[in-house]
Amino acid sequence: MAHRRKKNRSKGKTGQAHQMPSRPAITDPRQLEEQAVKVLRLIEGRGIDTEEELTAFLDEYIAEHGSLPEMPPRTPLEEAQGLFYRALEVTGRRRTELARKALDVSPDCADAYVLLAEGTNDPAEARRLYEQGMEAGERVIGPEPFANPTPLFWGALDARRYMRAREGLADVLWYLGERQEATGHLLELLRLNPNDVLDVRFRLVSYLLAMDDNVGARKLLDQYKDDESTSLAYSRALLLFRRYGPGKRANRALAEAMAANPFVPIYLMGLEEPPKKLPELIEPGSQDDAMDYLVAGIECWVETPGAMDWLVPIVTVAMAEALDEDVSDWVDDDAFPPELRHLFDVPGRSGVPNPPKGSGLLKFPPR
Repeated sequence: MAHRRKKNRSKGKTGQAHQMPSRPAITDPRQLEEQAVKVLRLIEGRGIDTEEELTAFLDEYIAEHGSLPEMPPRTPLEEAQGLFYRALEVTGRRRTELARKALDVSPDCADAYVLLAEGTNDPAEARRLYEQGMEAGERVIGPEPFANPTPLFWGALDARRYMRAREGLADVLWYLGERQEATGHLLELLRLNPNDVLDVRFRLVSYLLAMDDNVGARKLLDQYKDDESTSLAYSRALLLFRRYGPGKRANRALAEAMAANPFVPIYLMGLEEPPKKLPELIEPGSQDDAMDYLVAGIECWVETPGAMDWLVPIVTVAMAEALDEDVSDWVDDDAFPPELRHLFDVPGRSGVPNPPKGSGLLKFPPR
């Protein structure tokens, strides 16, 4: 639950209350980087090498001064980056004006290109802007970090700005139908940052499955074998179905996926209307998380022959049992999609298996 900021007020000589000016609340995670910039500037030349030393220094500084100091820009790029942070605090035309002003100050401000790309409804224009953002990031970073990336690649602020531009480019290329090029950009982002702070692996695995690149999808899932996120869990289940068909392997993986997020089948089967807009921050295992996965993942399920015929009966049995209802009564309910009822025409058919006991399938939430 979001909390409102308390307004600071002080009494003037007239006895009237006056609101003290303050910066707008943070609404975009990128705004947090402005504080990181201040910290980096503040500790320059102080010989601080460890996280413990940094924490101790900041605690002492804040206790003495109350807040981090304002840092005047030293270069055109720093000035442009400051304009970008101010643009994040506003919307509409003013945001666009500030982003363009940032580029007038320094054409190397990758974030400004990204902001303009995010604000256009023209995919071709967005592509051009993301490409310019990538090129700006490459100019600032230089060739060496790309040739020999380190585990700390994401930690450099300039690298983050470059990666955001490349991520945006990948998404717009996918939208434009240039799928091979789109997945190539996401794979390169993972090479540069295997820890995947941007979480590109979630849609990349769906993109690979949508392209029928089962080998590439399997390699990616093996790379993140301990990841139990919604996207990777359902992708594992679908990939096992593609390899082995319906059976113990695929059923077990589906059970694990439903334990991670039971809401995916609700949207996949059309039992609930999807939200019109997803929040900036998504809680793992939530309905928003399910919809976030299906934005890229629904195509994989719909286009895989037999996948829905396999999934729907298993999920329906699980839901009926969770509600302590007979499956046939549940299927006859007006809320059940009529186009799926043919899967239950033959009682006891092999396509209507009982859910694996103790698998988590029975933890399906009631409608």
